[in-house]
Amino acid sequence: MDYYPVFLDLKKRPVLVVGGGKVAEGKVHGLLGAGAVISLVAPQLTDTLRDLVTAGSIRHTPREYKSTDLDGQATCFVATDDGAINARVAEDCRARGIWVNAADDSANCDFILPAVVRNGKIVVAASTGGASPAMARRLREELTAFLDEDYAPLTDLLAEVRAEVRSAAMKVDPERWQDAIDATLRTLIAQGRIDEARDRLRLTLGVEPSPTRREG
Repeated sequence: MDYYPVFLDLKKRPVLVVGGGKVAEGKVHGLLGAGAVISLVAPQLTDTLRDLVTAGSIRHTPREYKSTDLDGQATCFVATDDGAINARVAEDCRARGIWVNAADDSANCDFILPAVVRNGKIVVAASTGGASPAMARRLREELTAFLDEDYAPLTDLLAEVRAEVRSAAMKVDPERWQDAIDATLRTLIAQGRIDEARDRLRLTLGVEPSPTRREG
């Protein structure tokens, strides 16, 4: 199957997680990082999930799944090793038009989860379309090594100057942006010379320094 890659904004959106084991634990941590409002249904929980419930980070219903658990949910993650439960939840979700993901059970998934690498604002996702989790893990490890510590401050700087460009109602050709991210700029970032890197980027793009910067 060919999948359409997409990043979902789940901030403040209600999400149901079915299952209370280690796999569910991983899903919950990722969803909390995305700002989702999580309801979890499972007879038993890991110690970590129990701590999250106690802290008020997630809501827990201590029983087996019921179709009514889907009421008001934006999407659903199934984290059980029971194919029958996966199929039942997937069927209920599809009847309601709710997207569902079942861990390691692509037949009962409307979407799959890629291997993810994060570095500051940069998020890189790699997937084999479910063909090989081992290869997806290898890709994640290699991408982690590739995205060194300089990428995060470089991204922050680009975002800052991009905001200045927009505020000035300027139009900068995409190729000019690419040319601006040159070896000299990368070196300044790597050496921690952020002010010099900012000035160089502004000069390359034709952005005037702010009044505060000129007076300084």
